[in-house]
Amino acid sequence: MPMPFHFSTMSLLQRVRWGAALALVAVLLWAALAPVRYPTRERTFEFPRGAAVLRGEQAGLVPAEVRLTLGVRDVLLLHNRDIAPHVFGQVLVLPGHAFRLPFEQAGDYVYACDAAPGHAVTVRVGTHPDPGWARLGWRLRVLAEAVRTLPIVGPGD
Repeated sequence: MPMPFHFSTMSLLQRVRWGAALALVAVLLWAALAPVRYPTRERTFEFPRGAAVLRGEQAGLVPAEVRLTLGVRDVLLLHNRDIAPHVFGQVLVLPGHAFRLPFEQAGDYVYACDAAPGHAVTVRVGTHPDPGWARLGWRLRVLAEAVRTLPIVGPGD
């Protein structure tokens, strides 16, 4: 005669697996439904020191693409930390100065940039992610981009 299933007969490993699966489902539900908030609507685009000397693909100091999201991070903050002025589209950013460039419509915008690879930067402005799969996908893309752009620092740095 088979014994009825009791929670006490479930192995510890099975309980851990079920607990991990439930935790994963809870996190995915939160990521798909929770409102998107950031402390600031600005995304910084920085001209680092030396960008005027090492331009374009040699330097790799300035990205060729920037992603923004309407209603979340939809202002591009151009910040020049270099000792030389830089051009971004029709804006001349003087050394030590900053310029805010807001976006109100989704789309791809290409700007001439003297310090970028190919001398152009594409600003991709996406729509605000709706709750559900769109928001979950948006959060996963933001996480992947944050991990991909983490600075690599050695133990002595």
